[in-house]
Amino acid sequence: MHLQPLAAVVAATALAALVTLLPATSVEAAVPGRRIAYEQWGSSHAFREGRLEGLVATGGRLALDHPTVRSGRYDAGSWTSPWVEPGFDLTEVIPSWSATTRGDSAVRVEVRARTARTKGSWDTLASWALDDAQLDRTSHDSQPDDLGRTAYDTWVSTSAAGVTGWRLRVTLLRRTGSAAAPTLDTVGAVASRLPAVSSVRTSRPGAAPNPALGRVLRVPRSSQMIHEGEYPQYDGGGEAWCSPTSTAMVLGSYDALPPAADYRWVDDAYADPVVDHVARMTYDRHLGGTGNWSFNAAYAAGRTGHAMVTRLRSLREAERFIAAGIPLVASVTFGAGELHGAPISSTNGHLLVIVGFRRNGDVVVNDPAAGTRRGVRRTYDRGQFEDAWLKRYPTAGSLRGSGGLVYVIRDDAHPLPERGKNRNW
Repeated sequence: MHLQPLAAVVAATALAALVTLLPATSVEAAVPGRRIAYEQWGSSHAFREGRLEGLVATGGRLALDHPTVRSGRYDAGSWTSPWVEPGFDLTEVIPSWSATTRGDSAVRVEVRARTARTKGSWDTLASWALDDAQLDRTSHDSQPDDLGRTAYDTWVSTSAAGVTGWRLRVTLLRRTGSAAAPTLDTVGAVASRLPAVSSVRTSRPGAAPNPALGRVLRVPRSSQMIHEGEYPQYDGGGEAWCSPTSTAMVLGSYDALPPAADYRWVDDAYADPVVDHVARMTYDRHLGGTGNWSFNAAYAAGRTGHAMVTRLRSLREAERFIAAGIPLVASVTFGAGELHGAPISSTNGHLLVIVGFRRNGDVVVNDPAAGTRRGVRRTYDRGQFEDAWLKRYPTAGSLRGSGGLVYVIRDDAHPLPERGKNRNW
């Protein structure tokens, strides 16, 4: 299957110095805890906690006011978040945002980290626009410095000193002389430090009454494989389009797919043309593919109002989202024979949608790797699925596995589950 931009694969050498590598064992029984913390800003009050230059916080969002910076052919204003201290030495930061880029405008997203003694440089993760009419949407080169590097959608620590904090800088840009009005509605990031494990102990389903057990959400089914060979300029469909196909299925569950007028450009001979469109709208020029986690969430947020990338600790947490009516796009990795009933034999990184649970706790998914729409709905053994989703293990000089990564896409009618002691949403 197509390798999505998994930072653990790209920056494994750096991570190896920061993560305790243990033999295959149980996350719960024998390795340190999964440290995950998500922070978000999404109101005028919250944005005013940061530093504004050329922007104004009004109506719950950020907008250009009197641009103070000129960036090439663009006028720009920026917002810098406060420093965030998650309470542990982090190894990764993955940002998410919701923004509009009307007219000739764009958004730039940067990350900066610090240790107890030093601050790193600003590293650019994204130059982004909702469509590609005015900008080739792209992540950026690795930009290694003394503390970290970028890996497509993820900032990865390379510091042995221990990274204790992070901050974001978001720049809104519009073509000089234009009346374009880009806005930023929300921005956040998940910071994490994960144990390296090649197998995990299966989490038991939440105690009764558990409204997630026996519940399967109504999520339409789409196959990525029927798009094989379509639009090579957007990575050619088929195995490469698991992420946009999963994103499109979740958008469909909220009746939030784009109108047909938006994808009239798709060849009339192609089935399920909205998937072609979502692939184009999530394409990352630097990656050369559609699997950029942040880009998928940003596009989805423009359709439903809310989306973020985060990590969950177990299927017990996933149950809470299903109970709230929120399907989850999850990233899995598995070898031959490790996920019974899967339409593919193995993958180094694949996206699918968790849509529910059987009464025994097994996981119901829409797996876009099926060759037909009818075959997309699958049920996977709870333990096998949790291994494929949560594991993070060394192999051939790299670390593989997403460590429980999900896209959380929702609308106003589906609020997040109560956070409680959890800090990862």
